[in-house]
Formats: sequence, structure tokens, C-alpha cells
Amino acid sequence: MNNHEIDYKIYGDDMQFVEVELDPGETVIAEAGSLMMMDDGIDMETVFGDGSNQSGGLMGKLIGAGKRVLTGESLFMTTFTNSRSGKKHVSFASPYPGKIIPMDLSEHGGKMICQKDAFLAAAKGVAVGIEFQRKIGTGFFGGEGFIMQKLEGDGMAFVHAGGTIHQKTLEPGEVLRIDTGCLVAMTSGIDYNVEFVRGIKTALFGGEGLFFATLRGPGTVWIQSLPFSRLASRVFAAMPAKGGSSDEGGIGGLFNLFNDK
Repeated sequence: MNNHEIDYKIYGDDMQFVEVELDPGETVIAEAGSLMMMDDGIDMETVFGDGSNQSGGLMGKLIGAGKRVLTGESLFMTTFTNSRSGKKHVSFASPYPGKIIPMDLSEHGGKMICQKDAFLAAAKGVAVGIEFQRKIGTGFFGGEGFIMQKLEGDGMAFVHAGGTIHQKTLEPGEVLRIDTGCLVAMTSGIDYNVEFVRGIKTALFGGEGLFFATLRGPGTVWIQSLPFSRLASRVFAAMPAKGGSSDEGGIGGLFNLFNDK
């Protein structure tokens, strides 16, 4: 095994956090800002890239960090190491309502593809990279789903998604079409493409996006019912315009109260 073997427990229902148990010398990596709490005796360090033990020296680390920037993540990640004797615990929280999905990469061929903002934490040794979809033309217009994260290794990784999570296994040749933002993760054997919605009336007046993701088996896919982009768009749409009022009652008045001089 190249990755640290970590134990974990997930707490909560819709606002979950994962508690990772570290034996002496074990390390877990996480995105900046995901820490919730940790025991005394855990050393926290910011590292360049994902902290995985990959060859290539400084140039390899620079390339890896540059790829992370393309996915909208930071150049740096944080490591948490148990430097004392005895077991220690560190917890990471979800950034918005949803579920945390534990994934043992050794059970999925050592590689998982996930949405660019889905990764939460993983055992040290898991490499967090970038996955470009092959069909670059439709990818540029498809928005979500073109640039995705790639998790490689043989250890545990934790992925976060919004709303309810549905895991579906696709048989060889079986096709599933979903909204591009609803795709959370998939195994590397799935053929992924972004397609334009046929029919101009459907595209313009159907209330859905102009593109959807087409997944062809074999493999396993994880789907979320509430992408963060959809949640954010509803929140912004409900916010009152500057100087205006809201029909929802209370919220608009609160904004005006603070804006009044």
C-alpha cells in the first residue's frame, strides 16, 4: 500500500462532517478551509500541491499545482499528521448541505473522476490532479463537467456533494443522460461526453440547461440532487435589487434597514 491507512466515521445527516482517526505517524490531506476540529498532538502543515509522494522534483510539483489552479482550487493543500503516541482525531466539515461520500480507491481501480469542487479530504498518498474530457469542443460550451478532478491512489478519499446522493451502476453499453452539474463522481471506465440539447424550443424554453452529460457504461456513477451552482443561482435570484424591496417579507426590509442612513 502506498497510501496511509486511515479509519473514519461520518456524523450528521444533511450537514455532515467526517472524523478521521490517525494512528501515530499517519497523515491526512485536505482542501484549505475544510478543517472543523482536531485533537491536541496533530501537526498541521501547508504543502505545495497535493502532498503525494510523486517523482518529478520541483518542476513536477509546479505542474501539479498549476493543474489544481485550473480546477479552481488553491495552489496549496493542508496536511494533518499525528505526531504523538496513541490515536488522534481530526474532523472535516461539508461546505454546504449535502452528503460526504467515502471512496476506497483500491476498490475502484485506483482512480476516480469527480467534479472540480467535490474533493474534501484523503489519506496521504492520494494524488489530486486534473482530468480533461476528450471532446474539447462541446466541453467548452458545456460548462460544468469539462475540467474535472482526478483522484489516484489506493487509499481512502472523501468527496462532498449537495442534496441527496444516488449511486448507479451502468452495465456495458448502458447510457445515462443527466444534468452536467448533477454529476458528482464516476469510475474511470465510464465514457463521458457533453451533448447539446436537441430542439431549439426545448433548449430555450424548457427551463433546463443547453447541455447535458452522457455517460456510457460499464462503471459506477454518483449523482447529486442539488448542485451548488443551482442552489447559488436560486439564492441570488431571490435577493432584492439594490434600493428595492423583496416580496418574501422580512429579508428585503432587513437589507433596507442596514442600508438606510
